Amino acid sequence: MNSFSNKRIQIGHSSVSVGPLCFGTSGLGNMPDTYGYSVDEERGLETVRAIFASPAGFLDSARLYGQGRSEERIGKVIRELGGVPDGFVLATKIDRNLETGAFDASQARRSLEQSLTALGVDRVPILQLHDPEHAASYDKTVGPNGALAELFKMKEEGLTDAVGIAAGPTDMMIPLVREWDFDVLITHNRFMLTNRNAEPLMNLAVERGISVLNAAPYAGGVLAKGGSKYPRYVYQEADGETLDSIRQFESISTRYEVPLGAIALQFSMRDPRVASTVCGVSKASRIEQTHTWAEWDIPEEVWEEVAKVPFSTDDPEATRDYKPG
Repeated sequence: MNSFSNKRIQIGHSSVSVGPLCFGTSGLGNMPDTYGYSVDEERGLETVRAIFASPAGFLDSARLYGQGRSEERIGKVIRELGGVPDGFVLATKIDRNLETGAFDASQARRSLEQSLTALGVDRVPILQLHDPEHAASYDKTVGPNGALAELFKMKEEGLTDAVGIAAGPTDMMIPLVREWDFDVLITHNRFMLTNRNAEPLMNLAVERGISVLNAAPYAGGVLAKGGSKYPRYVYQEADGETLDSIRQFESISTRYEVPLGAIALQFSMRDPRVASTVCGVSKASRIEQTHTWAEWDIPEEVWEEVAKVPFSTDDPEATRDYKPG
């Protein structure tokens, strides 16, 4: 039996340490264009309460998740509890102006101020630059007067302990990881059973002493629920080739009587390059289920079979019709 509950990992060169499991909260902001279903406020609040009560001790959000609803719901529970529980690590991200795409220094400040107000806190342990690829001007975002430089000023001012980048395309992230002294980065949908696009990025991060948070190990849900129940892959309809690949992992799951979600989750958690795995959740029952999967005793034969299944190294979101809701 694996035991993850007491393990802590230092984030970069910062004073922050986290557990190997983090709960992502994008779906809790109600994003039906992304996930294909809605999450009402009470369901969202119930899930946030379960996250704060869980042993994971680590939650990740962003200003734009549900156009602010994710942070608002998290903040409502924080106020119910009288503050963030002791030892719990709260992470969020600064975002562009959704209407104009502007992502300069002043927008970065507005984004953080809005986050702190919604969450009801005066600082956050981890703060990351979010999705610069969707800004009106990427060059301005990462330039001298852009949001990225402002992020590091926020750390100098004590508004956060650890700074990083959370973005999509790895070929865009790699130059930034070479040039900037991040503490942490998030890659999503690009290191999982079916895809290893992020491996060069992860290797570089480890060389630079930057902690890797690997998000979306279930490819948006299909590697937890199975292709017949949820035929969507990285927030879009799955094609036949992708479903064929998923069926191979489902076959391994069936033969060894191990939940597909446990295999997908532990594939990330067992990799030494991954400091913490970020699992998006949208209902309270998923919290206990995720911990169960994290502790599931998986035979070594499963990993031997997993290693034989072909995987893609292409960007799985290259054809995604991105919508922020």
